[in-house]
Amino acid sequence: MINGSYYKNALISGANNIIRQKDEINSLNIFPVPDGDTGTNMSMTIEAAAKSLAECDSVRIDEIAHEAASAMLKSARGNSGVILSLLFRGIANGLKGKSEADGKDIAAALKLGVETAYKAVMNPTEGTILTVARMSYEAGKIAAEVETDPVIVFSSVVSAANDALDRTPEMLPVLKKAGVVDAGGKGLCVIFEGMLSMLRDGVMVELDKPSAMSAEAEDSAAEFFRNAAAEFDAVINFTYCTEFIIGRSADSDKDPQQLRKFLESLGDCVVVAVDDDIIKVHVHTEHPGNAIEEALTYGQLLTVKIENMKEQHRKAAEKYEKEKAKLEAEEKKRETLKPAEPTEDVGFIAVAAGKGLEEVFHDLGCQHVVSGGQRMNPSTEDIYQAVMATPAKTVFVLPNNKNIILAAEQVVPLVKDRQVIIVPTRTVPQGLVAMLAYSPDATDELNCEFMLTAAKSVSTGQVTYAARNSEFGGTKIKEGDIIALNNGKLTLKEKDPVKAAVKLAKEMSNRDTSYISVIYGEGITESQANTAFEAIKSKVGSDVEVTLIDGGQPVYYFLLSVE
Repeated sequence: MINGSYYKNALISGANNIIRQKDEINSLNIFPVPDGDTGTNMSMTIEAAAKSLAECDSVRIDEIAHEAASAMLKSARGNSGVILSLLFRGIANGLKGKSEADGKDIAAALKLGVETAYKAVMNPTEGTILTVARMSYEAGKIAAEVETDPVIVFSSVVSAANDALDRTPEMLPVLKKAGVVDAGGKGLCVIFEGMLSMLRDGVMVELDKPSAMSAEAEDSAAEFFRNAAAEFDAVINFTYCTEFIIGRSADSDKDPQQLRKFLESLGDCVVVAVDDDIIKVHVHTEHPGNAIEEALTYGQLLTVKIENMKEQHRKAAEKYEKEKAKLEAEEKKRETLKPAEPTEDVGFIAVAAGKGLEEVFHDLGCQHVVSGGQRMNPSTEDIYQAVMATPAKTVFVLPNNKNIILAAEQVVPLVKDRQVIIVPTRTVPQGLVAMLAYSPDATDELNCEFMLTAAKSVSTGQVTYAARNSEFGGTKIKEGDIIALNNGKLTLKEKDPVKAAVKLAKEMSNRDTSYISVIYGEGITESQANTAFEAIKSKVGSDVEVTLIDGGQPVYYFLLSVE
């Protein structure tokens, strides 16, 4: 039997396991657009449960399950995080009234979890985390019919989950083409494996990830240089971090230790590692050219990398201060969200990122703008707090991102003293036109229809950068390429975001187009924005009204709203 203590430790172990592997899971995302990555969303969702459970002393499995599910629901981010929270909410409902659980209880609870997750998704897609959860439950049910030992049953669940994960590329052609498994399914397997480690072996997965490098990776220059740099203090005494690999000449009789002595005369943090065929070198110096000239007397240079550490440090410090200020502003904003009595008839909440866009939504009538979007998916709790701080009997919520809609929908049953209506806007332009479509003379139900109809009538263009290497439609995309999307479909790549915006606007407009809003974000100067604005006006013709908005949004250089 499994009691609350075992289940608590298993959940913490599962949370630790996905926190350790979140980057690997993120790398499975196949679309190159920067997004709220699956591994990050799932790890943040279950990490909240681990932190909450650390303060819980109950030994009853139902109380532990309830505490974990409640924490996950509040912190659920992105579709994968919400599905994960719903899965564990169903499990908690299945364990209700039980102080401990056997194999049959585990299987029955997992069944409720799978049903809860499937019901929340309007059009469930097979080959995703849902499939992995369902097939793991089915195996657990079969195991529970012949064995009540919960460890044996859960072992079957984990084994089946991994088998299902391996089959996801056969269910979703896009996964097969990319040569990867489903990221959400992988995340669930990692969590289950962490839980099993505790339940079966009594070993909790720890957060500090041990080194598990392959022999090839350990021999790689990149790993060598990372390890070398880690040996030295962070104080920057010399400007240039210089790294290179020398292919040793077969007839050379020069002693590499002499190279070490020479480099030590030039700087510090010297590492010289010698293999049969190569010499790997790391040095901090003011004169990288001298180091390279000396290296050439030992053989040919196979690789060379020189980085200005002071400049890197300056940029890192600027980025840190910027991110710190942003986090402090967001935290201060959360603190100001005090619950308000619903005294007014109607209120509005939008999700958006960027000072300019926040101001636009406020001007259109939104009482609160929740900070979020791509790569910054707000949690259910974030949206809930904004709802409760809105003094209205009916609150319309515009998620403005397809990966936030499910998290927003979880708020509805949490609110008891006011009506919450989710208008499932999938982009910021959809949210803007939805706000314009609201009519104070119509009922809430009709307004929801008006706003959704208006949202569907607008086309959204996005200019951003590729977050990873990929291939779409026979076009190879490299990390950092400027890419443009027409209603979510990648249509072109460019070297310049302004050119990409102009081409995209031309592609999206037709003889029926009346309005185009050009919203520029971080990384675009006012001069660049005006250049794009004037070029788009000349391309689409005088019959189309074009407006320019300083949105200040991250991730997207330009957002285009075409009506």
